[in-house]
Amino acid sequence: MYAWLWRHLPGPVWVRVLISAALAAAVLTACFLWVYPAIAPHMPFNQTTVGE
Repeated sequence: MYAWLWRHLPGPVWVRVLISAALAAAVLTACFLWVYPAIAPHMPFNQTTVGE
């Protein structure tokens, strides 16, 4: 997958590195803003028994 992505990115190596870093930051940001909050209510970590 990474080799496929690397081959399809335009420009010289330093441009590819910058684009890859921007893509990684965008994916990480999307996960923290939308994906993780959407699945948090379904995770078992919210069902604690301490204090009951």
